[in-house]
Amino acid sequence: MIAPDRGLQERLQFGRNLRKELKRTDQSRWDKGKRKNDPIEIILDVNRQRIPQLVPIKMARMALSPFSFFRGSVPVMGADLATLPRTGIHVQICGDAHVRNLGAYSGPDGRLIFDINDFDETIRAPWEWDLKRLAASLVLAGREAGNSEHQCRDAVMTCARIYRTKMAEFSRMTCLEVHKYRIHRQFSGKTGVSVLQRAERATPEHTLAKLTVRRGAKRVLREVKPVLTHPSKSTAKQVLQSIKPYRETLSGCSQAALDFYRPVDVAFKIVGTGSVATHDYVVLHFAGEDARDPLFLQIKEALQSAYAPYVKSPETVMHQGQRVVHGQRMLQVQSDIMLGWTSIAGGDYMVRQLSDHKASISNEDLKGVGLIEYATTCGEVLAKGHARSGDPAVLAGYLGGSDRWDKALAKFAFAYADQTTQDYEKFAAAIRCGRIKADKPCL
Repeated sequence: MIAPDRGLQERLQFGRNLRKELKRTDQSRWDKGKRKNDPIEIILDVNRQRIPQLVPIKMARMALSPFSFFRGSVPVMGADLATLPRTGIHVQICGDAHVRNLGAYSGPDGRLIFDINDFDETIRAPWEWDLKRLAASLVLAGREAGNSEHQCRDAVMTCARIYRTKMAEFSRMTCLEVHKYRIHRQFSGKTGVSVLQRAERATPEHTLAKLTVRRGAKRVLREVKPVLTHPSKSTAKQVLQSIKPYRETLSGCSQAALDFYRPVDVAFKIVGTGSVATHDYVVLHFAGEDARDPLFLQIKEALQSAYAPYVKSPETVMHQGQRVVHGQRMLQVQSDIMLGWTSIAGGDYMVRQLSDHKASISNEDLKGVGLIEYATTCGEVLAKGHARSGDPAVLAGYLGGSDRWDKALAKFAFAYADQTTQDYEKFAAAIRCGRIKADKPCL
């Protein structure tokens, strides 16, 4: 890659020259024949690394629809993307950039921020991989919401165009201006507004009422089997012991805030789709004896990124909780003040606040013009993250000013969405014949 201290025109030209190695129109390619592994075998292999008794729950969640399958099968797409030609431009990718992994959360100053909010798969890798996963998700989620193929295509084209034009804008900014950049767009329709409204309601007090129950004179985490359960005393002790080394990964200011709270209960929690069957704990804290001042810490197992086998990066051998935190801080303008990492029984974990004004998009939000509005925001958010962690001038040079990249991404998105639907049908068949075990109801 060209040195970042070169002039703007030289870096732009370097990006343009990369088109000779990989045409923008060639970014549309998807060839099932180049697959090296069967997607069902990849899923079965991943399942062997998870908590066995919880795997059927994950399989059931993936079996709900092609988009649900897509959400839970990052390793399948990671293997597929690795077979495709690439430009050689690397950035910090989210790794699981789909429409449900962008949303609202509370920033350090208490104001709501809209940004990428899931980083389990983050790693330094080809920029195209994030865009291709996001674009395919727009088609799959758009179809699930009842949109026409034309509407889904418009959404992908809009996302690609916004990404391309924002990258050109970022290329003309100074490095510090890019890192300070905030997305100030006012949501004009109900799509973004509804996400922010749900985030406003997701307060610590709301979480307290939802996840806890009064037991005598104190509050504890409620049992909601199998989603929320209390672990053994020895496991709970290990979780609580992990808070001390976690504290050392925080800034001095965050350490001072954490010191006001004392842990009172620990529970094992099942979350999401892709994360099901990994170790995930919630620790309930209160400030002194004040049950009106709760802090919920999520201590979540961090496994290697699904892209690790296909890239050369020091992140493949570092503490995986630190990898997640590093990627989140690289891509987000502002991150959770309690974001850090720790270890439990030799395993790597990341730590963050649970449900601190967090909310994501719903199917209802993605109908009609809502899909286009959301695609616009997604394109800008991803461009901002990539510009912070890569060279926006090289990317802008490669993308250019025409819509060739936009059309190529749309063509890939539909081809891969169709492939995902075929894989989903094969997955559903594997459940029916007993090759894969899924809790009912699963289809």
